[in-house]
Amino acid sequence: MFTETRLRQLIAHSGIEAKVVVPVPWFPSQNPMFGGYAAYAKVPRQEWREGIEVRYPRYPLFPKIGMSLAPWLMAQAVIPALKRLLREGYDFDVIDAHYFYPDGVAAAIIAQTLRKPLVITALGSDLNLIARLALPRKWICWAARCADHLITVSAELKQLLVDIGIQPEKITVLRNGVDATLFRPVERDTVRRRLDMRGFVLLSVGNLVSGKGHDQVIEAVASMPDIELLIIGQGPCRAQLQKLITDHGIENRVRILDNMNQKKLRDYYGSADALVLASAHEGWPNVLLESMACGTPAIASAVGASPTIISAPQAGVLIQERTPAALRTAIHQLRGHYPDRAATREYAERFSWDDISSGLLRIFNQVIQTHAA
Repeated sequence: MFTETRLRQLIAHSGIEAKVVVPVPWFPSQNPMFGGYAAYAKVPRQEWREGIEVRYPRYPLFPKIGMSLAPWLMAQAVIPALKRLLREGYDFDVIDAHYFYPDGVAAAIIAQTLRKPLVITALGSDLNLIARLALPRKWICWAARCADHLITVSAELKQLLVDIGIQPEKITVLRNGVDATLFRPVERDTVRRRLDMRGFVLLSVGNLVSGKGHDQVIEAVASMPDIELLIIGQGPCRAQLQKLITDHGIENRVRILDNMNQKKLRDYYGSADALVLASAHEGWPNVLLESMACGTPAIASAVGASPTIISAPQAGVLIQERTPAALRTAIHQLRGHYPDRAATREYAERFSWDDISSGLLRIFNQVIQTHAA
């Protein structure tokens, strides 16, 4: 997984050189009727993003059995691409992989093949959900043992790795940060008119899957007629969520929008009155800090690192129960004691990338030196 912000900040902080290789499922058609698969076909073979070279080798993804084979198929696509980089004179020192399955497992296969040190970062659902499945769990355990070092974005994720037998000293908790230059306050009145926002607007951002709790938010606002809700994301539950909206007769104030680039998302963050994250599981939810950096407080279920992020009134409100009633109470609480948006922005600025970049560099140097010994 390519975490562009993290890599861009690391390069700016250290001056190191890095290249990104992102395996993409192969698909033959760009016809929109194929949805997300058509989007894969549109991905270029190579591009430059924010001054970083990114290459996109293709790998086959088979229906039904794809999840089991994905790590191996990804690795077989990436190994030739990395060997090509080596032939071109770019000899890298360490592989930095994000998300444990299938990406981290594929990276472990690659590291073993090319005899390079490996760091894997766990981000949330890779350990919270995917690791519950028997075969992925075996793959994840193997990759964790192969890696030279592991990073988790929260203490809870570290404990999950310890629970499957990984030594605690091999794991570093290193939270994510927020790009406060990209995510910043907008001209609210102007942008709200352009986005057709009226009244008190809630924003729910994330994949359209059951664990994200979009349905909980819809149920909560169904009985709050003065509130609009915008849901941004894509996923298998879209039709189910749209039916829920229709059944409640609230299509005029609840909309589902497709995924969008970060600059456009910033406009929605900055124009909304609150972000709502009703997840059942989280690692380090970046959307909370992104919203706060735009001056917009958040309402979130107390899972993963959310209590660490929302630890002051200017950040927003935590809910202890994932129920529509608890969400309605939290919304009323936030509206009754709405924080100063400048204070919310200032709070988010505490989560800078400087300490994170320094921590990453220490880990990379450590594994490189140990590998060379």
